[in-house]
Amino acid sequence: MPALSVVVSGHAPLGRLRACLDGVTAQTPPDLDIVVTVPGTDRPARALAATHELRDPRVTVVPVAPDAPAATARAAAAGAATGRYLQFLHPATDRLPDGAAAALTTRLDALPDTPDVVLLDHHHAYWWDDAVPGGSTDLLAGAGAQGPTTLAGHPALLDLAPLLGNRLVSARLLAEHPDLIGTEGHDELYLSYAVLLLARRITACTTVGLVRHKDRPSQRRAAGPEQHFAAFGQYERLHQLAHAASAPPELRTRLYDRMVGDYLATLARRDELPPALLTEYFRRAARHTARFRPEGHHRPGGLDGVRHVLLGRGAHLGYRLLRLANDKRRAVRAATSARAEQVAAVRARHRYHRRLRRGIDQDLAVFSAYWGRGVHCNPAAIAAELAELAPDIHQVWIAEPDRVPLLPPGTDHVVPGTPRYWDVLARAKYLVNNVNFPNGIVKRPGTVHLQTHHGTPLKRMGVDQRDHPAAAQGLNIEALLERVDRWDYSLSANSHSTETWQRAYPAGYRSLDYGYPRNDVHYRATAADVRAARARLGIEPGRRALLYAPTHRDHEPRTRWTPRLDLPRLADALGDDTVLLVRGHYFHDRLPGPRHDRVLDVTGYEPVEELALAADALITDYSSIMFDYANLDRPVVLHTDDWETYTATRGVYFDITAEPPGHVTRSQDELTEVLRDGTWCDEAAAKQRHDFRLRFCEYDDGRAAERVVRRVFLGEGEESLPPVLPLERRTPAPTPEEATRR
Repeated sequence: MPALSVVVSGHAPLGRLRACLDGVTAQTPPDLDIVVTVPGTDRPARALAATHELRDPRVTVVPVAPDAPAATARAAAAGAATGRYLQFLHPATDRLPDGAAAALTTRLDALPDTPDVVLLDHHHAYWWDDAVPGGSTDLLAGAGAQGPTTLAGHPALLDLAPLLGNRLVSARLLAEHPDLIGTEGHDELYLSYAVLLLARRITACTTVGLVRHKDRPSQRRAAGPEQHFAAFGQYERLHQLAHAASAPPELRTRLYDRMVGDYLATLARRDELPPALLTEYFRRAARHTARFRPEGHHRPGGLDGVRHVLLGRGAHLGYRLLRLANDKRRAVRAATSARAEQVAAVRARHRYHRRLRRGIDQDLAVFSAYWGRGVHCNPAAIAAELAELAPDIHQVWIAEPDRVPLLPPGTDHVVPGTPRYWDVLARAKYLVNNVNFPNGIVKRPGTVHLQTHHGTPLKRMGVDQRDHPAAAQGLNIEALLERVDRWDYSLSANSHSTETWQRAYPAGYRSLDYGYPRNDVHYRATAADVRAARARLGIEPGRRALLYAPTHRDHEPRTRWTPRLDLPRLADALGDDTVLLVRGHYFHDRLPGPRHDRVLDVTGYEPVEELALAADALITDYSSIMFDYANLDRPVVLHTDDWETYTATRGVYFDITAEPPGHVTRSQDELTEVLRDGTWCDEAAAKQRHDFRLRFCEYDDGRAAERVVRRVFLGEGEESLPPVLPLERRTPAPTPEEATRR
């Protein structure tokens, strides 16, 4: 019989489930027993778990019914476990640290007896730090120094954070109490304390056996108020269990203090509950505070004691007045310290907030792309589809003053900072952007914020930039996360993006795995469209057009762009039948350096999708344009001469040189040879491109914009949306050579 079974049970986003399973299966003990439960209808999770089961004979996957409660799934997993001790992990929050299973197995084998529960230390992981001690080390060390103990002999063990994963529970204890695991409502809070109340012997150790990921407030809000109200039933059952177990007074007092402390902590985080539910929560918490108060209980002193008294008396008005007084004192201090630099901002905000008092215009949508650069990218494609499917929704675009003359004729627009700008932002029901709206924008109830993003992430984004100063320079991560908290939807083109956004932008939004609307044209364009795009660029029939589109380097100034290729020399080497279309990053205005008649500067040419249609192949380095261009199923060559420097300064999510969309070159001479001898479009390149498309063109099929409009603007359910076509059934736009023949 193995010493330890690790049970992974519970619903989680695919990225978190993957991280949890990867961490568990990376553990070294050959006899580690790993049990995973997966709802039968969650096909991605089921496929992921099945992959681990095929790769690792230690893994057992236990399917459960789609509507099975969490307790039922946990009981099914426990029934399949074969270890002497069970550790329960929730994949949404829990990770097993490197080497933890080996350390725990060694510890279990060395125990002189078989305690019912073994308590472990744990760390917390936040978006900014993945190894913050949980604060239990001293408590565990003190209890462990006494050898095996009981809860009555060491009541302070109830102060250990109620995490089910930081305690190993013996299979014997679970067998003696079969209703403990499988009873609905016996969730983590109840089980964490119940196993201690039922245990005859407890061993404590300081081995770190769990990393618990802490969600941000917006993620907790998205989980709904049920998580908070569930605590009432669990604490009630715990007090009943303590009474049935004849727990001594000191132990019952500890449990009571933990309960009241949890209730007051939830009330302090009042933004996680709507006002009406907050009143109901206070009422129920007050009832428990009065009902379960042990005889002779001494309340804490200071402000905490005042809150305790008000809660015990059910004095909601008094509690609110105390809270308002504290809020006012904090607000006065904050305003005093920041007043000088806030005067201008207050005026603008005042104008905006006056407009917030007006009703929401249900038929008004505000669009923006690249900080007001015009009608571009995913927002533009969504706006075009919206005009077809819901013409009654009025569209207003945000445009910087220098971009207004470039807007399509008839585009209704506002300039940032103007009175109408604040008016439409305050009243619009829909706000669509591929970056972010300003910090001061308020997320009004009833409005819909759609974040479309503007590329598939290779380089690190959001909070993942914090360890790369060159990338994060000037980035206020707290302000970023406040902006992210406004998102209702986050658009994604592939599973990699979905998982990355969930990690880089942790919040409570819903991911729309629909594809990128800006890529729809790659499947809808005709041969005539391809010919017209080339004609507008002056590309003669029969000439090869290569689109060179490098990305920006964060360690280089944005105001100066020095191409990493000698473009005139490359054009000369490739011959008269090749023209280079050079597209700089949107941070740059034009191509510097000497001119050449077959080097066309298309940095300011819009839309970029038209450049892609006109090009026979793409040359890039780390730009996300490669993920979009791959939809055309045309050759891509990566030129990565500074890969090591780029990864060190910017940080990347994976090694693009190891799984590229085509051939990789490291010098200009190598690139020239690849483009001259036919290697750029050989069978090996086609195989690399096919594998790349399978992974990164997962949801793009030409109907992404329609899916977005029907779901976000028309409110249609997922079941009525056009399904994503399999890759083999998609037909990209014809190549320039095919377009010429038609």
